Amino acid sequence: MKLHYCSLFLLLLVTLKLSTTSALPLAQSLLPPEALLSTDHYFTMCPDAEGIISQTVAAWVKKDPTLAPAIIRLHFHDCAIRGCDASILLNYPGSERSAINSKTLRGFELIDDIKSQLEKRCPRIVSCADILTAAARDATILAGGPFWEVPFGRKDGKISIASEADSVPHGHENITGLLDFFQKRGLDILDLVTLSGSHTIGRSTCYSFIDRLYNFNGTGKPDPLISFSFLKLLRNRCKGALDLVYLDVITPRTFDTTYYTNLKRKVGLLSTDQSLYSDARTAPFVEAFATQPFLFTSQFAVSMVKLGNVQVLTRPNEGEIRVNCNYVNSV
Repeated sequence: MKLHYCSLFLLLLVTLKLSTTSALPLAQSLLPPEALLSTDHYFTMCPDAEGIISQTVAAWVKKDPTLAPAIIRLHFHDCAIRGCDASILLNYPGSERSAINSKTLRGFELIDDIKSQLEKRCPRIVSCADILTAAARDATILAGGPFWEVPFGRKDGKISIASEADSVPHGHENITGLLDFFQKRGLDILDLVTLSGSHTIGRSTCYSFIDRLYNFNGTGKPDPLISFSFLKLLRNRCKGALDLVYLDVITPRTFDTTYYTNLKRKVGLLSTDQSLYSDARTAPFVEAFATQPFLFTSQFAVSMVKLGNVQVLTRPNEGEIRVNCNYVNSV
């Protein structure tokens, strides 16, 4: 009798295990793609991945501090089109990288350097999408911003279309247009105001705001939302469309909340920046961040995780792990 019960118990265990195993793919298919990301994704497959990424970013940014905001911007441009799939890194005629809106993007060589090292250490394991996402986090830290855990497991996309890249906001949109762009990617009004705060560091070409200085919205007059002293300063600095101006003219190299206090003083550089304070939907968040720095930095970490999770490719039949971030793998 004891043998009979023991055999029955073992049979039940095997049946339960088989049913659980067969249910796993079904359960995974019901989860959103970002739920399949994990902070320990590379712990066994490539334990040195995060260390290599952070050390390489630090070395490059030490030589050129302007690369910190450049990498954050590159990450945003990637996630804004087709999700965070490294499609912005694909380098061929007609790709996102070749679009007019992408001409001022920088940091590609840094990502290539990281990828080259990782391919030597653990070939075909770490995706370019994961590299870019982690590099944006490390660049933020080096600029004085917050730390956050990056969940890994993104695949690299195989499609990159220049015309799609030109839809990324470039400084002339109104708040309604920006909100619509963000909401289509699962980001909300708080994320919009928070992620705009990355303009606390970095530079912009005069081309992005030149209309504010002379002929705003075709009126033949400057933007009324720009202070007179700031207007004079920018007219002196913008002798050509490709001249560069700091996005935060007060503390341009420091990751802080001066960006938001600038908006209150009408010294936001881009019209999309200044509009955050003139629009009733976004102004309260600007006020909060301007007076509570910890609130901004903590929310920035949250919003950057959300950005990094936009339309990720995580399932077995999606994407690939590129050997070279510039090209889709050859068959």
